[in-house]
Amino acid sequence: MSDPKDKTPLAKSGAASAVDAFLEAARQVAHPCGQGGRGRLVFALDATMSRQPTWDLAQSLQGRMFTSAAGLGGLDVQLVYFRGFNECRASRFVSGGQGLAALMAKIDCRGGKTQIAKVLRHVRDEAQRAPVAALAYVGDAMEEGIDALCQTAGEIGLLGVKAFMFHEGRDAAAGTAFREIARLTGGAYAAFDVSAPDRLAALLGAAAAYAAGGRDGLEAIARTDDAAARLLLSQMRR
Repeated sequence: MSDPKDKTPLAKSGAASAVDAFLEAARQVAHPCGQGGRGRLVFALDATMSRQPTWDLAQSLQGRMFTSAAGLGGLDVQLVYFRGFNECRASRFVSGGQGLAALMAKIDCRGGKTQIAKVLRHVRDEAQRAPVAALAYVGDAMEEGIDALCQTAGEIGLLGVKAFMFHEGRDAAAGTAFREIARLTGGAYAAFDVSAPDRLAALLGAAAAYAAGGRDGLEAIARTDDAAARLLLSQMRR
């Protein structure tokens, strides 16, 4: 048994240093869009029954993402959602707000538990096939094992995907998980209230600006006094 008075930094040379090495590796991943080209963003939503008001709001606001990205090289967005009993689906990538609105209009919310792990695994698989700049996730709950979520979040972070986790409400477990997923990917966390739709619109626009133009694109809209962009930038790793 080791002497409790021995203060040698065993933790730092083990688990803590491994975390530091991972975060440094994530920092050095190049922006997936490279020089030029269109950004790709996965827009994922919890479509369980409690989410209907926010689903309707997101449907009405999603065009903001394409508007924000228009001057930064453009944006392709894939819709991912989960609902009901074990249902988690992904659309094709679309390049305009009308296409995404048409997809969302066909979907209604159904009761069920969260399936965030499936969303993260899907993003990982997409990013392995072709670069994905960002995940924009909108939800209010987390009913899964946080350690497994963090494992996959770390994997997508190493693939260059930033997770922007947008949290409706005050669920503590969700807040903890969403913050950690954002941290592990070098992304950002923000809370919003469905009664204040402008905030969610601004957050989606800021995430899209990053996906289309990288950090430079996000900084460009931050300079226009965009509070959402400044919030995301304040948390993101380079």
